[in-house]
Amino acid sequence: MISVNDLSPGELAALLHFHADAGVEWLLEEEAVDRFAEFEAMRAARRSAAPTQQAVPPSGGSARQAAPTQPRAAAAERPVAQRPSIPDGEAVQQARFAAESARSLDELKTAIEAFNGCNLKHSARSTIFASGDAASGIMVIGSGPGAEDDREGQAFAGRPGLLLDKMLAAIGLERSAIMLTQVIPWRPPGNRIASPAEMDICRPFIERQIALAESKVVLLLGNYAARVFFGEGDTIHGLRGQWREIGVDGRMIPAMATLHPQDLLTAPVNKRLAWQDLLAFQAKLATL
Repeated sequence: MISVNDLSPGELAALLHFHADAGVEWLLEEEAVDRFAEFEAMRAARRSAAPTQQAVPPSGGSARQAAPTQPRAAAAERPVAQRPSIPDGEAVQQARFAAESARSLDELKTAIEAFNGCNLKHSARSTIFASGDAASGIMVIGSGPGAEDDREGQAFAGRPGLLLDKMLAAIGLERSAIMLTQVIPWRPPGNRIASPAEMDICRPFIERQIALAESKVVLLLGNYAARVFFGEGDTIHGLRGQWREIGVDGRMIPAMATLHPQDLLTAPVNKRLAWQDLLAFQAKLATL
């Protein structure tokens, strides 16, 4: 095993980034967890759920039957958390009702934080909601919360957020003067892509954010956000740099997609493409 003391600062940083990309985020929990008791509780629950086996005496034989095996109680059982299971169709209806009932962004935030119909919420630490100045009419939407977003409780945290700040500054914008949000409010485990059912549940919330903010123009960052709103399965390279319209609350809003800051951190050569898109976005703002 290699000791941390044997690694250079660069090697240690690379190792930490590798673990973060693999989904390893916290080495310690906020509260102590007795894993042995947790395992015993799960094993006992499985035994109690299994059908009782009883021996049936053969014809003409002894009426003696084998006593059913009783599960042994764990020394320190820990109850297994039960999460509500709501059919996807019903969850979509509940999400739509909660979103449409909100008459302000503050009410919508409260409604999303109270909503329990999406399984993504149960594995996420934070609910990510729009932040910034709604009066600007400008909304930037990412493809989903990352690990640092989930940890800090805000959209575009960490290195991608710092790069986004530089991208915005290059066209005369700053995050506090526009609206920033993510297409889904909860981080999927391991940064996986949200399933179609999960997106159907979350869609009323992001559309209501756009409507209540009275957005006049939208910038979509990354593959997933572009596909959600444009309804196409192409890559971001095929969807970027084109002005389209998205329908929200009876209004058609001009929208453009470009590469996500994380894409640019992974492949800096694509910064020139993002710069072209940002210039087109800046030109559009000048006409509003």
